[in-house]
Amino acid sequence: MAEYDLTQKLIPHLDRHLAIPLLNHLSDIAIFPAEQLAKAQYDLVKGTNMVDYVEQLHEQAKTGESRDFAKLREEATAKYQELQEKAQPVMKIDIDQINALYHFGQYQYTLGAYAPAANFLYHFLIFSPSLDLNISAHWGKLSSNILSGEWEAALVEIKDLRDAIDNPHGTSMAKPLAQLQARTWLLHWSLFVFFNLGEGQGCQGLLDMFLSPAYLNTIQTSCPHLLRYLVAAAIISRRAPRPAGTRGNRDHVKELTKIVQMEEYQYSDPVTGFLKDLFVDFDLNQAQKRLTVAESVVRSDFFLSGFADEFVENARWLISEVFCRIHRRIDIGELSKTLNLTNEEGEKWIVNLIRDSRMGVEAKIDLKENMLHITRPHATPTATLIETTRGLAFRSQAIQFAMQSSAGDSRGERGERGERGGRGGRGGRTRGGAPAREEVAA
Repeated sequence: MAEYDLTQKLIPHLDRHLAIPLLNHLSDIAIFPAEQLAKAQYDLVKGTNMVDYVEQLHEQAKTGESRDFAKLREEATAKYQELQEKAQPVMKIDIDQINALYHFGQYQYTLGAYAPAANFLYHFLIFSPSLDLNISAHWGKLSSNILSGEWEAALVEIKDLRDAIDNPHGTSMAKPLAQLQARTWLLHWSLFVFFNLGEGQGCQGLLDMFLSPAYLNTIQTSCPHLLRYLVAAAIISRRAPRPAGTRGNRDHVKELTKIVQMEEYQYSDPVTGFLKDLFVDFDLNQAQKRLTVAESVVRSDFFLSGFADEFVENARWLISEVFCRIHRRIDIGELSKTLNLTNEEGEKWIVNLIRDSRMGVEAKIDLKENMLHITRPHATPTATLIETTRGLAFRSQAIQFAMQSSAGDSRGERGERGERGGRGGRGGRTRGGAPAREEVAA
């Protein structure tokens, strides 16, 4: 499963503290050499102030590097006490003391004290008038909420950051490239939150955010590997109760099939390939084979491993629905074999499928011949019109966003040319489009 692991693609867009659980997960499932992972874990945390943890990993990695951990521990303790003293007199409000809350919260974070860090950054955000510093504090509070397991608070931070990114109001994120980088980070960080909120609220929230025009454009431009999580969320949540105000799962699957087909040249894996096999090629045998590999990929993935059973169950449901849509008479034994079920399990599966699905078909089971007979009512002109125009609003929003982005880029380029005048040229692009954040709130 190492060839399908996305950790190396995800880490450049995460803070180093958020990357620690991913490497710990890889260590647990042992798909990479233990020595290689130990060194990677040490390299990741040696820039933090978690001295005891760094010392433990230093011993495991056996790098031969000599470090005075007693001195590092004394320096970290002294810095902690210094910032703590500066942050205490909060009632004497002035800018320097407000900023002391920010710096102390940031330092708490580097020590691994995530809950206190979130608390200090929360109070800083109440008092601070600095827009750019507030955005940095929101990133720090989001990461602290994630690492302390405060998922509802983290969801609020995602909404706040999304609003700040989409409406920059003259901050450092007003430039298109900065917006692209910030959206790329937010997409990656939000995976921790959405997949810990469950298949209903979490997966539906992920679909709504990731499929919005601005963020879908970011995925296609900067991080197409996130299509795995989009497809998985659509499949996992397909039969989950939907929160009020969210769109139907069937629309998500149809939209994603087109997106996966369009982006195949950039990214493809067994999870996205399953959707293409099923809804583009209509190759049920290949889809079933692909599902076997996709199940292994999902069980090994840090974010998806807890939803493996739901993924397989709903993927089989999709195969069954497609099977019923393209056949009028179905051999129950053949369908059971396609789904890797016994004849008896296949009969129960089909009964539940017809009862619970919204395929718009009528079905009768002939137990004597072990056959399923499908009849389809003719679609009315009104239903055909509704189905044809269902995605029109979404496509119109996407076109409008593309036009606005294009106009904004043109104005930005003209402004930059005017400002640069005779000064030197711009620097090169950072590798990967969006640079990694060395520390939150730095």
